[in-house]
Amino acid sequence: MRLVFAGTPQVALPSLWALLDSAHEVVAVVTRPDAPSGRGRALTASPVAEVAESRGIEVLRPERASDPAFLDRLREIAPDCCPVVAYGSLVPRAALGIPRHGWVNLHFSLLPAWRGAAPVQHAIWHGDDVTGATTFLLEEGLDTGPVLGTVAETVRPRDTSGDLLERLSAGGAHLLVATMDALDAGVMSAVRQPYDGVSLAPKITVEDARVDWAQPALRVDRQVRACTPAPGAWTTFRGERLGLGPVAPLPDDHALAPGEVVAGKHEVRVGSATHPLLLGEVRPAGKRSMAAADWARGVRPTAGEVLGA
Repeated sequence: MRLVFAGTPQVALPSLWALLDSAHEVVAVVTRPDAPSGRGRALTASPVAEVAESRGIEVLRPERASDPAFLDRLREIAPDCCPVVAYGSLVPRAALGIPRHGWVNLHFSLLPAWRGAAPVQHAIWHGDDVTGATTFLLEEGLDTGPVLGTVAETVRPRDTSGDLLERLSAGGAHLLVATMDALDAGVMSAVRQPYDGVSLAPKITVEDARVDWAQPALRVDRQVRACTPAPGAWTTFRGERLGLGPVAPLPDDHALAPGEVVAGKHEVRVGSATHPLLLGEVRPAGKRSMAAADWARGVRPTAGEVLGA
């Protein structure tokens, strides 16, 4: 089939590479416009655009997918299908009807669970044991279209959202190619999503990522792992922001007050509503990440000092 691939960030690349290596022809990609990046804020092409340009593939960068010039060009290309992975913009009805097999989205959850922008983060934050990836036909609702295929993935006990998303993007790429193959062969039918089991996964903000040490240790652990690497969990110490890498709940009977910091020679413990937690790496404001013990040797927390005050 002739494909126009829609995607923008790094997580879309495994799918793009898999489609480029498949029997299908990627004739163009659609991606978000170049955006400021780095200290100099120079305009930078998206990862998807960079790969496409390196392969000599046409790159379409509409401000909106409803732009008339973009729609006209899409009609001229006349794709059989438009596979989508993390494009980052709504696809309007006028565009949905152009490819004969529609727009097929790869979403990183087992729909109808975790519809929305942050399915992987929410799966970890809420303690799911199993998640997965789904291919489905785009329609105007938020991740509501009929399902074409799924693949399941176990959530491991120490997974961060980055770890889990890396595995899902790889497994999802194989699923997306298999979906294209089946559509081309005419052996796949879309199945409407059930009405039960719907959950929403809105974008996690920086403020959402602030740790409340008065929560149980298990909840803090899940929150920090869900927010790693983005948007990044954080707290405060002596009025300044302190970024947090993954923490580890300790099966320790010696309770600490929520947020209370106790620094040993090789480790730093922090209290919660239940068990203490062992800090991993931390990132003080304006500095690089470092081991929590190295940070503590520098700031020398005193008895009774707390994080998040």
